[in-house]
Parts: sequence; C-alpha cells; structure tokens
Amino acid sequence: MQGYLSDWLVKHELVHRSLGFDYQGIETLQIKTEDWDSIAVILYVYGYNYLRSQCAYDVAPGGFLASVYHLTRIQYQYSIDKSEEVCIKVFVPRNNPRVPSVFWIWRSADFQERESYDMFGISYDSHPRLKRILMPESWIGWPLRKDYITPNFYEIQDAH
Repeated sequence: MQGYLSDWLVKHELVHRSLGFDYQGIETLQIKTEDWDSIAVILYVYGYNYLRSQCAYDVAPGGFLASVYHLTRIQYQYSIDKSEEVCIKVFVPRNNPRVPSVFWIWRSADFQERESYDMFGISYDSHPRLKRILMPESWIGWPLRKDYITPNFYEIQDAH
C-alpha cells in the first residue's frame, strides 16, 4: 500500500520504493543515494520544513548500512497535531558508505550526521564539519556496526 507522498513522487517520475507504514502510520520510503539530495530539496520545498531526527543502523553483518531521516511538515497556521511526517531511508554499501549531507537544507542534521559517521562510518558528502563526535579521533573502526570487533583493552584518558 502506497501513501500520498509515494503517489506524488510517482506522478512526478521520481524514483523511490515504498516501504509501507510504521506502527504509527508514518509512510516510509527508500530513496537511492544518487537521488537523495534532489529529493531532499523537493521535500523541503513541498513543506517538510523540520528534520525531526536522523539516525543510522546496520541492516546485517556484512550487509548494507541505512541512513534514516524523519521529516515533519509543520503548517504553522494549523495546530501542531495536524503535522505530517515521512520517514526516508537511504541504503548504502558498507565498503563505501556515502550519502549526500542534508545539513544545507536542515541545519539540525549537523550533529546527527556526525554521530552516524562516528558510530557507523557513513560519510556525508558536503558536510561542513564531518569528524568524530563521540569517540576519540584516534579510535579505529565503527563501534555500532554488527561486524565490529570490540578491542580487548580500554583506555581511560584524562578521567578526573
């Protein structure tokens, strides 16, 4: 079953895949990496003016990584309860995980994309400050990947 946004994208010949609806009735769409930057701009112009959250997850050990965006269309002349939401998923291969950054559209993506980079190693092209945010710069690997091997040592530096 497709939602209204999926129907709108089909009508305008924008490539995507409907992933159905989540338990709250929010439409979920899969977008190709190469189409994400243009579709993100279209969604912003269409009224999705708030990036509620951006996160990432590892689909399976050795499989794809996913960058997930929860967008909200807030219409200020109406109650906040009338907002519309959509979930966008961009799947990338783990050997070269690159996604266009949406920092330039939704500034709230700044630290969220940095966290996804830090934990999963997904590079966000055109992000102005893409560097580790939780782990030390010297940390090797991506701790939340399912194939990550935890080191058998722990260093506590500057713990006062």
